[in-house]
Amino acid sequence: MASPTPSAPRTEVRAGAGVRIHAAGRLHLGFLDPSGTLGRRFGSIGLVIDGFETELELRRADRDALRADGREAEAELPRAAEHLRVLRERSGRTEPLALHLRHVLPAHAGFGSGTQLALAVGRAFAQLHRLDLDTPTLAQWLGRGLRSGIGIAGFDTGGLLLDGGPGRDGRPAPLLSRVELPPDWRVIVALDPRSRGLSGEQERAAIASLPPLPQAAAADICHQLLMRVLPGAALDDFAAFAAGLNRVQQLLGDHFAPAQDGSAWTSAAVARLMRFWGEQGADAAALGQSSWGPTGFAIVPSASAAQHLIDAARAAGAIDAALDLHVVTAPRGAQLTPLDAR
Repeated sequence: MASPTPSAPRTEVRAGAGVRIHAAGRLHLGFLDPSGTLGRRFGSIGLVIDGFETELELRRADRDALRADGREAEAELPRAAEHLRVLRERSGRTEPLALHLRHVLPAHAGFGSGTQLALAVGRAFAQLHRLDLDTPTLAQWLGRGLRSGIGIAGFDTGGLLLDGGPGRDGRPAPLLSRVELPPDWRVIVALDPRSRGLSGEQERAAIASLPPLPQAAAADICHQLLMRVLPGAALDDFAAFAAGLNRVQQLLGDHFAPAQDGSAWTSAAVARLMRFWGEQGADAAALGQSSWGPTGFAIVPSASAAQHLIDAARAAGAIDAALDLHVVTAPRGAQLTPLDAR
């Protein structure tokens, strides 16, 4: 299992030109120790996935301009503008810029939309001004990574990632391990557009209201990740991977259920589908909810296994008509493309 130091995507951008960023979404597969009963709080396991991304362009301009494609992107323009304000304040670079939000990740759905938007704006700004700023520094400037470092490391590298929890000095969590999923493995993403997961002050209040995760449960999670999940992914041992991740999701689902109306799932429709897939055989899939949901996931060993699960669920009437299902893979990190001046 490789544990590289993340390196930001870097491409020389000509003066007077612009830059386009594609930043993939991520699934947050669970915390190691959300209560800090083993001495260090949080720590995360997560996976970068394709099919869901933030895409934006940033160019030099005669005057500041903001525009977006579609209602979801328009809703994120104020947050993007605030990121630009902070970046200008911290860097001292105040040249006029034109920002175009082409696409954004679904908000509050478990894809890390806030972090990917912040880092895409930050990386584009740094690249355009040739500022030597690494991604953790950009994240710290923009207030990201207060609990999880998966979106930050994933922006740079992609893959299955394990972080060690944020530092006491406010620095984002260090990346401890990065493993590429075997190329045949697939992820079924189940998105319920009718629901939203907790975020912001609601999320902070929910975490504060929960009793501490018992030390034995935190130790079990760490053991499952270190001795089953990561080696299973590294060695293409899907049974070990699925058994370990399913155990992690069970422990965390029980812990966070009181903050989710007594359920391990935010969406009842996603819960029904995941329960059906869980009945298809021991470790047929690694099942869970990303962060506070409502997005659920099923990681499977092949495209045919994914299709088999979807066909079986459809035949059994287990797929709510409102759910959006996507079969995706695990890509590398953010992609940066220079743009010609215009």
